[in-house]
Amino acid sequence: MKLLSGLMLVATSLALIGTAVNQQSANAAIIQYTFKIENDVFGGQGVFSFDDSTLNNDPISIAPVQFLKFNFNNTPDTVYTELDDLDYPLLGPVVFPTVAGKSTFGLSYLFQDKINPAITYEISGYDFTIGNETFSGSVSYSPIPEPVSLIGTVTVCSIGWLTSRKVRLAKKAA
Repeated sequence: MKLLSGLMLVATSLALIGTAVNQQSANAAIIQYTFKIENDVFGGQGVFSFDDSTLNNDPISIAPVQFLKFNFNNTPDTVYTELDDLDYPLLGPVVFPTVAGKSTFGLSYLFQDKINPAITYEISGYDFTIGNETFSGSVSYSPIPEPVSLIGTVTVCSIGWLTSRKVRLAKKAA
């Protein structure tokens, strides 16, 4: 009986590994990031997404942002979106690969304050600008994992937990 359950576990593991190896890699993916502005007065957080297949082949490759939502900490009810970019609809917010830094991609987003349109803000990679004052390194990014990655991690951890549990039970019985 123990041999049969062990063989079933090995067969299931090999089937899962074979399925994962034979999968064709996707040509495009919707990439999502959260971003945060660390500033004493104008701190805030947001999220954006883009299709990585839309990155162009220019020396500095860019891709249009498909979705963006941002709000400042001091005015959480005021939400800024990709439609608020001053270059929208011709260009709108874009992402670009960063040359140096902690994140793979950086955001380029220029928008006006909804309460006082005389104030403009700009997120450019890791820099945040209010009017003419730039705060270098005040923007940080974190990728949002894809659901498939999370499901794969949970599956592998579950199989590992079940295997270790069976080993412990076998040692207790011996």
